[in-house]
Amino acid sequence: MTAFLKTIGTLGLLLLAFPINFTIVFVSLIISWIIAPFSQKKVAKNPKKVLLTGGKMTKALQLARCFDNAGHGVILVETDKYWLSGHRFSKAVQGFYTVPAPEKDPAGYYQGLLNIVQKENIDIFIPVSSPVASYYDSVAGTLLRPYCEIMHFEPDTTKMLDDKFELCQQAQTLGLSAPQAFLITDPQEILDFDFKNNPGRKYLLKSIQYDSVSRLDMTKLPFEGMEDYVKNLPITKDNPWTMQEFITGKEYCTHSTVRKGKIRLHCCSESSPFQINYQHIEKPEIYAWVETFVKELNLSGQISFDFIQSEDGTVYPIECNPRTHSAITMFYNHPGVADAYLNDGENEEQPITPLADSKPTYWLYHEVWRLTGIRSLSDFQAWIKKITTGTDAIFQINDPLPFFMNPHWQISLLLAQNLSKLKNWVKIDFNIGKLVEMGGD
Repeated sequence: MTAFLKTIGTLGLLLLAFPINFTIVFVSLIISWIIAPFSQKKVAKNPKKVLLTGGKMTKALQLARCFDNAGHGVILVETDKYWLSGHRFSKAVQGFYTVPAPEKDPAGYYQGLLNIVQKENIDIFIPVSSPVASYYDSVAGTLLRPYCEIMHFEPDTTKMLDDKFELCQQAQTLGLSAPQAFLITDPQEILDFDFKNNPGRKYLLKSIQYDSVSRLDMTKLPFEGMEDYVKNLPITKDNPWTMQEFITGKEYCTHSTVRKGKIRLHCCSESSPFQINYQHIEKPEIYAWVETFVKELNLSGQISFDFIQSEDGTVYPIECNPRTHSAITMFYNHPGVADAYLNDGENEEQPITPLADSKPTYWLYHEVWRLTGIRSLSDFQAWIKKITTGTDAIFQINDPLPFFMNPHWQISLLLAQNLSKLKNWVKIDFNIGKLVEMGGD
């Protein structure tokens, strides 16, 4: 009953927002129609056909717009569950396809992508992977390589980067800073750990396999009475976790697009709750760490990190995601993104970063929800400042339909599906375009 009422209430709130959103988008469409004859679309010297996966996510929409603005063609792909992606209505998308979910039907996923590559004469495959799909996209890359260029890592590299324990081991091998990390295959190993020999240190438990819910758990070990907590965790040899040293300091997130060990595009932002606010900040020490890491491993693909910078200035990687980061939305007005993805930069060009006049990005529906947590005038003033000085990551006046279709089609239909099954959900992620669910994707 709780799930039913929560879903009904949320659909009701979206219905209240419908006329406001519709008006904004309708006016934007009229403005776009008026100015269209005076706008000249760029034609690329060597136009490419680009295949992007992850069509439900804002970061895929952002890349689609970047390639389209540079004169390239974009085909967008999602899994069957997300056929309702609102981003398929973007003017930047020439075609939209669905394929089976890779974790459920790997062979069907690979064959689906191959069929699209051959049918659409794709030049380059750029996966905008979900955490679950990163490895499958690496395997797909090995099968698609005879037909098009692949902008993703080899399977073994992806597994290493996605493994929070192996990442720390690899960083230390390269002489880079990294937190202490221990591989845990049985809860008893935690209870037997000699915490007394590491006085003052705290540790976090993290599932090596992606878990959309447990990843939000920031319980620090050790603490009195932790036995019940530890023994209830699903830690096994087949589902190992890592116990990672908790580093105090400021947290940052990064995205880097790299080709042949060279950074072509880079951005860095202070981390935010649920990672839905991004503002570029220059952190040379973080850039130097990433530069060394990708150069030594000669990486080509998209790589994202979460870092902690301690009080003494040392930067520690706490997680690596071998895939596109939502921070790519900070490049919403940068004309050089497509070139950074398509060319090696052999003439020693500097990597591009967000433009100096780019605004911080946010997701309006998340920000509206945050109004419920405002308790003072100063909080409200800070909220107003964030909205007026930033920009919504989905809305663009010359491409407004995704802003309407994301909440009122994509999310609304997902909620309706859950309602029909009386299925619960944890939260709505408008950025990723899904409902966060226990055991979900």
